[in-house]
Amino acid sequence: MPRGNITEIGYDELCGLQLSEQGQLAREILLQDWQLLKAHGASPVLNVILHYDRDEGLTFFPTDVYSFHVDRSPIPTDTFLCTYHGDPSEILPNSQGEQKVLIPAVRDALKKLYDGPEAGFETFLSDNFFDLHYQPLPGARPVNLGVGNLWRLAVDHPESRVLPCLHRAPEEKSGRKRLLMIC
Repeated sequence: MPRGNITEIGYDELCGLQLSEQGQLAREILLQDWQLLKAHGASPVLNVILHYDRDEGLTFFPTDVYSFHVDRSPIPTDTFLCTYHGDPSEILPNSQGEQKVLIPAVRDALKKLYDGPEAGFETFLSDNFFDLHYQPLPGARPVNLGVGNLWRLAVDHPESRVLPCLHRAPEEKSGRKRLLMIC
């Protein structure tokens, strides 16, 4: 069924799958979560993930989803996600992470990449998503989100009253496809 690294499974496609009895029970759970999220005003997407593309550009500063990062939106929203099969995501308490652009050596390296006036440096960081990524502090203890748990993650947006959730996608160590609902 996978049609690439990430294959989206539509609602109608999920409903039309021929499944075993256990598969039908699993589908009912997926459909219930899908409807719950839609009733909450979200637009859920169900993906089968072999792996995400890696950021090969800057070896000292990857900006892919395997790095701890926060999500940003111009409007009030949250990220919802649930891993139903495969390796689950992780979150990191905000007190256990440091924004990478504030680490002096990283900041200096990014300034060498930036070709513009000093006044535009912060915009450069934001436009290239560098400001969204975090480094775990020594002794940090990431929290595994587990399989079958629907999580609501705080997002960085102008009206947010809480810190955004530091999270990352899992490295595919098990070799299993990941089934993830996200919105």
